[in-house]
Amino acid sequence: MGTSVPIDDSLSSQCFTPNSICYTTNNNINADEIPTIDYSVLFSSDPNIQAKALDYLSTACHNYGFFYLVNHGVPEYVFKSVFKAISDYFEPTVIEDRMKYQKKSSTDMIRWELRSSAAENREYLKMVTHPNYHSPSNQTTFSETMEDYYTRMREVVHGLGKAISKTLGMEESFIEKAFKLESGFDVSAMNLYPPNFKSKGSMGVPDHTDPGFFVSLIQDINGGLQILSHQGKWIDVNYMPSNAILINTGDHLEILSNGKYKSHVHRVVVDNNNVKRVSVATLHGPSLDAFVKPAPEFLDDALPPNYDGATYKHYLEANGQHLIDVQSNIQQFRHN
Repeated sequence: MGTSVPIDDSLSSQCFTPNSICYTTNNNINADEIPTIDYSVLFSSDPNIQAKALDYLSTACHNYGFFYLVNHGVPEYVFKSVFKAISDYFEPTVIEDRMKYQKKSSTDMIRWELRSSAAENREYLKMVTHPNYHSPSNQTTFSETMEDYYTRMREVVHGLGKAISKTLGMEESFIEKAFKLESGFDVSAMNLYPPNFKSKGSMGVPDHTDPGFFVSLIQDINGGLQILSHQGKWIDVNYMPSNAILINTGDHLEILSNGKYKSHVHRVVVDNNNVKRVSVATLHGPSLDAFVKPAPEFLDDALPPNYDGATYKHYLEANGQHLIDVQSNIQQFRHN
């Protein structure tokens, strides 16, 4: 469970829900726990409360690269509607409708795939959701449900852009401008992981980092995700607070901050699934034409650039991959 720190009544009044716990600075976080960030407190009108919340967010980004986000303003009924829409879409009897979105070309804005091997075991649908929203045809309810979710998540993207900019000691528009977030390139993967007795392999998604600013993840059932700690230990993400969003920082926040904030390795395992699991992972990236490099504010004579700069489009296509693949290529841009 994420580490939570109850604080005084003046801070608890900033929470959206009665009797909820707010989260603030704690430098004694258990290494096997993931921090929990109260989104609402990041924008408190009390400067002392906001400073503590931003300090805790900085610790989460620097030491973990992952955190739970609560009180983010996306209602629980939206999550439930999303999980139902995805489960209905992945109904086995209508797989033929999904097969028309199998890999075709580098210009695909929607892609479906079924992978059943020892290396990876899941069925997924990927869609480009921003700056233009794409969705399967003849799926009105699914399309409207998902578009509502993504529209709400864009507000979270902009809010975290402001908050994380402040944790870096910059003005709140720093990330917004550097990444051109108004036209940011977002790709969402809706995943269906089968129960273990139907699984041909133990791995849902192999070890990887993700490109972009950050990834937001919601899932209907806890378990499966593992995060690699700085000490080289895999941490199980077995618990997510109610109505929480799991955030993990991406390659381009690492590049922009010249390594101050890292993009962390993670994977998905399906060995212990007793039932199917649905998740939605959305990669929130810079604009395709945004040229991202280490910002001058993070450079000096003792700390030269650790990464080469590139447009986000070039980064995603660096190894002959398609934009919708949104694969990490950070090793190619990181200096030895």
